[in-house]
Amino acid sequence: MIVQDGQVEKAMRKFKKKIQNSGLLQELRDRETYTKPTTRRKVKAGQARSRWRRYVKSQELPPRQY
Repeated sequence: MIVQDGQVEKAMRKFKKKIQNSGLLQELRDRETYTKPTTRRKVKAGQARSRWRRYVKSQELPPRQY
């Protein structure tokens, strides 16, 4: 990425966005500490449960108005 006209802040925002979207930073954080396979499974199951709850809540009908 080339910084033009001294727009360092703009270049940094773009760089951070690209790193975030690539998942590189998250992978680095995951590798810093060891997590047991059972813990990983529990976390994944919890995330799946929360996604399911969110989905079910979005599919509910609005409350009845008389």
